[in-house]
Amino acid sequence: MTLAVSFVVFLAIALIGAFVGMRMWVKPKEAIERVTGVSPVRQEETPRHPSLIFHELMQKLGTMVPVSPRDVSAMQRRLIRAGLRGPHALKVLYGSKVAFGIIFPMLMSAAVSNSPADASNKMMAVIAAAAVGFWGPNEYVKIVSQRRQKRVQRGLPNALDLLVVCVESGLGLDQAVMQVAKELDAAHPEISEEFALVNLELKAGKRRAEALRNLAERSAVEDLKKLVAVLIQADRFGTGVAQSLRAHADFMRVQARQVAEEKAAKLGVKLVFPIFFCILPSLFVVTVGPIAVRIVRELLPMMQNI
Repeated sequence: MTLAVSFVVFLAIALIGAFVGMRMWVKPKEAIERVTGVSPVRQEETPRHPSLIFHELMQKLGTMVPVSPRDVSAMQRRLIRAGLRGPHALKVLYGSKVAFGIIFPMLMSAAVSNSPADASNKMMAVIAAAAVGFWGPNEYVKIVSQRRQKRVQRGLPNALDLLVVCVESGLGLDQAVMQVAKELDAAHPEISEEFALVNLELKAGKRRAEALRNLAERSAVEDLKKLVAVLIQADRFGTGVAQSLRAHADFMRVQARQVAEEKAAKLGVKLVFPIFFCILPSLFVVTVGPIAVRIVRELLPMMQNI
């Protein structure tokens, strides 16, 4: 069984290596030069960083993976929410899934080849490694997206306060958004980037409501969606933007206070298990330990003598 698994893994690696080599490293210009005898003018190649080579390799592997348009749109939204908005981010993601889906089973098969475990367990370990390598990049994108959303959520109150100050000082909403993007570039770069994209969309000719909806769709933060809804309604019904922003800022402060009070109320229940498993044993050792030692040393010998 082990010999058969080794043969299958070797055959798969050989076929994949030959396919990748034929697709990416065959040079037709050299073949044309050998046939015609004319050497084309070659430009000097600049040295490239190894990370760029790995990026290009993942991109080429990603172009060979067939995917459905529905999956592409969903994954593209996840990449945008994670801040990975390069033109080849999706191809790099699928290329990394293919590469890790091949490398991890190879490493696992090499690790369990000399193990005394059963052949079925070895096969399950190889399959599990392939699953981890294939779906691992998706989980990485999900984790990065969640962390970025938390950073946007953390910087939103400061951005809203600064937006209120800018609007109440006489600036228009578009100029206020641009000013907030400039001022928060160092403190909160994520929300500054989102506001800068809104400003670029407005300069490109999009309507304000559409640019704000794109902001809510890109970030997928609930509080930012509420702010976008307030701004769109104020722009549609002609109400004062400064007054609407001031009311929404007061609402967000009250909501943040309620969330903090809720977390403080839950703190006592959450501390039960650390106290029970970590603090109480040490207290028992400190308080009951000396008494137990005296009982063992003095009382037990006295009882045996009696």
